[in-house]
Amino acid sequence: MELGSIVDFLENKVILITGATGFLAKIFVEKILRVQPNVKKLYLLIRAADAKSALQRFNTEAVAKDLFKLLKEKHGANLESFLSEKVIPVAGDITFEDMGIQDPDLKAEIWRDVDVVVNVAATTDFDERYDVALALNTFGAKIVLNFAKKCVNIKLFLHVSTAYVSGEKPGLILETSYNLGDSLNGTSGLDIEEEKRIVEDKLKELKSDHNADDRSIKLAMKDLGIQRANHYGWPNTYVFTKALGEMIVGNLRGGIPVVILRPTIITSTYKQPFPGWVEGIRTIDSLALGYGKGKLTCFLGDPEAIYDVVPADMVVNAMIAAITAHANQTFSETIYHVGSSVSNPLKFTRIQKSGYLHFTEHSWIEKDGKPVIVGQVTVLSSMASFHRYIALRYFLPLQILQFVNLVFCQAFAGTYKNLKRKINFVLRLVDLYKPYLFSKTFYDDMNTEKLRKKVRENGEEENMFYFDPRIIDWDEYFQHIHLPGVVNREFK
Repeated sequence: MELGSIVDFLENKVILITGATGFLAKIFVEKILRVQPNVKKLYLLIRAADAKSALQRFNTEAVAKDLFKLLKEKHGANLESFLSEKVIPVAGDITFEDMGIQDPDLKAEIWRDVDVVVNVAATTDFDERYDVALALNTFGAKIVLNFAKKCVNIKLFLHVSTAYVSGEKPGLILETSYNLGDSLNGTSGLDIEEEKRIVEDKLKELKSDHNADDRSIKLAMKDLGIQRANHYGWPNTYVFTKALGEMIVGNLRGGIPVVILRPTIITSTYKQPFPGWVEGIRTIDSLALGYGKGKLTCFLGDPEAIYDVVPADMVVNAMIAAITAHANQTFSETIYHVGSSVSNPLKFTRIQKSGYLHFTEHSWIEKDGKPVIVGQVTVLSSMASFHRYIALRYFLPLQILQFVNLVFCQAFAGTYKNLKRKINFVLRLVDLYKPYLFSKTFYDDMNTEKLRKKVRENGEEENMFYFDPRIIDWDEYFQHIHLPGVVNREFK
């Protein structure tokens, strides 16, 4: 692996990016435009009806965000002109052939000019409908790869996956690829085309049932995804369909250089374009906000467990460095884990302490103007203790009330039904996230460390394309960067 100047490599390059209005893709686009204004062109595939709608989505969901404030300061009144020259929003959808691009002249232009294709488009919901997740995360990856193979000057295909394609396997997970038909539990017979047929048959069955409304179909497809994932050893639909996507990319890549990037839990920016930018509420963020608002009374998980998180700007820097390092390496496939569990492990207890210190110093203010006083939460270190906690907190008082006043309980039935529905919802979420709350998995980053070493050898560019988690002080990051960023986002 050779790595010259990253900035020089980006000059005059044409890059196609899918999922361009997503959290990670927007940071990627902003970084390219900021560090190399002489990039030739960025084609941004955006799910929209037409070019005008795609441009509108880019402007409202990307350019209008604080994320672009440094570019706004740099270009001032010329920003619109700069973006119109460098950025081409393209209406499309990766679940359709040729990514749903209708204009034949535009397709021909892209196939002629593009140097690099970056596939970020995905659904990240753990219990997404199986038909939706399979279409986006698995067959969507195939469609984007086939499109990239038609680009006559293609130098690299970068596919963003997730480290959690390894499922619940404990120990050190290596940066190795999956082959078609591989399963995590040894079950044979995994066939991606067969999974597609199973989805189609299930949908036909559901739609033929006149009593099946949209909600019941949605729930049935969610349950099907979990069932198929569990059958082959994966804990949820998201990681299962992402693993299948990796298998397809690896099998069909042909002579195109391929990089598969597997980030762990992506958090707010560490440093650039500024610290603490985040969009959307992720798992640990919802827990943090619940705690800060005084609504989180317990936490399920191992206090000593390692939580593998990585700031979003580090993921983007690794993406750009990997593109530069592997461009034109014909017939190559390289896997990169981008995380922190090996290089700079983070225990849950440190996150808990940072949350307590932050929300003690900067209390959440209720609508009545009163600050929320946070304390220590009850940490439940096993599923058995969690079920006992739920029973004591919700079910036992109701059982006692039945003996005291049957009439009252009957009047209370509606509330009880709603409570039971909420509890079932919580139990479903706990079941989905259980593999990560008790994780004993570490993600080897030997390939990533080799890439970091190459960037360090470039001298000045190390400060521009940093992605070494060892530079992070986790207490400082969570207390003074990430949590303020999450709270700030909640108020917008």
